[in-house]
Amino acid sequence: MTEIQLNKVLKAYGDVEVIHGIDLHVNSGQFVVFVGPSGCGKSTLLRIIAGLENVTGGEVVIDGAVVNNVTASERGLAMVFQSYALYPHMTVYKNMAFGLENSKMQRSEIDARVREAADMLQITPYLNRRPKALSGGQRQRVAIGRAIVRDPKAFLFDEPLSNLDAELRVAMRKELAALHNKLGGTMIYVTHDQVEAMTLADVIVVLNAGRVEQQGTPLELYNRPENTFVAGFIGSPRMNLMEASVVMGDDGGLDLMAGGTHRIALPPVSGLSPGDNVTFGIRPEHLEIVDADRADMSATVDLTEQLGGETYLFCTPEGLPQITVHQLGQFPVSEGERVHLRLKREVLHLFGEDGKVIANGVPEPEAANGAA
Repeated sequence: MTEIQLNKVLKAYGDVEVIHGIDLHVNSGQFVVFVGPSGCGKSTLLRIIAGLENVTGGEVVIDGAVVNNVTASERGLAMVFQSYALYPHMTVYKNMAFGLENSKMQRSEIDARVREAADMLQITPYLNRRPKALSGGQRQRVAIGRAIVRDPKAFLFDEPLSNLDAELRVAMRKELAALHNKLGGTMIYVTHDQVEAMTLADVIVVLNAGRVEQQGTPLELYNRPENTFVAGFIGSPRMNLMEASVVMGDDGGLDLMAGGTHRIALPPVSGLSPGDNVTFGIRPEHLEIVDADRADMSATVDLTEQLGGETYLFCTPEGLPQITVHQLGQFPVSEGERVHLRLKREVLHLFGEDGKVIANGVPEPEAANGAA
C-alpha cells in the first residue's frame, strides 16, 4: 500500500511549460484517474510519477521519500502502457516471468507468482501460447499480469484500453475494477474517456492545459462542477451549456434571458445580480418535456436517437446552440416538431463570466417565494 504526493510539480521542455505547479495527494489503496482532453498533460504527469520524465521543479514523494533523483527501475512502480509491448517470440508464461528472472528470483517463487496472476486474470489456459495467438483483450491481460507479478508499490496505467473495441473496453473496465478490489493496491490510471473515469475511479483528477481543474469523487464532479470546463467535460452526453443575461423578474426574483426570447425564472441567488452575464448548464436528463404553459423554452427537434430503453433528442431553441434532451423509454417525435422544455431548478448550474461556479442547483422559484 503506497502513498504518492506531488508538491508544486513543474515540467517544461525548453521554454515551453506543460505542467504548471500541480499539487496532488494519492492516498494508499486509492484508484485515481487522470482525465482530460488530448494534450492536457495527463500522460506526462504519469511519466513523471513513474520516473520516465524528470521534473523541472517541485517534488515527487512516494511513501514519504522524495524520489526526484531515483530512477524508474528503483521506484518500485509497475506501468501498463497503451501498447502491450509483449515479446512476440516468448510464450505468455515467459513474458510474465521475464522481469522476475532478470532479478535472480528463485524459480519456484517466479512460478508461483506467474500462476497466481494468470489465475486472477483468467489467462491460465494461454500460458503456453505466444502473443500472436491471443486476442487484444487477452494480450492486455498479459501486460497487466506482467505488472502484477512484480508486486509493485503502485500500478500506473497509461490509456490501457484505447486499442480495444467498444464491447471489449466495457468488459475490461469491469475486470480492472474487480482487480483493484482483489489487490487493494494504489492505482493511477490515465484516460481521455470520461466514461472510464466515472466507472473506475475513487477519485477523478480533471486536467486541462497542464493544470488541475478539479478533483473529487465521480459524483462530486458530476453534481458539483467548479467551472464550465469540468461541467462540459464530465458526463456523457455532455452538459448543455448556454449563455444568458440576468434581468429582474416580475415577482421580485431574477430571470435569465437567453437567446433573446427565453425567460427562465429564478429565486434570488447569492452572487447574481441584474446585468450580469452568465452561463447556465443543465444535463440532458434534467430537461423535462412539458405543456407549453409550464415551459421555460421551446425547441425544434433536429434529430432523434431511439435506443429502445431510452431516447435522445437533439433540439435547437431559437437563438441558442443545439441542446440534448434525454428521455427514458421510447419517445415518439419527428424531426421538425416543436417540444416544450422545463429546466429542473434544483440541478441547474450557474457560472459567472470567468467560468467559475456561482451555484450548483437553486430552489424552485415558487418554493422560495412561498418560504419568504
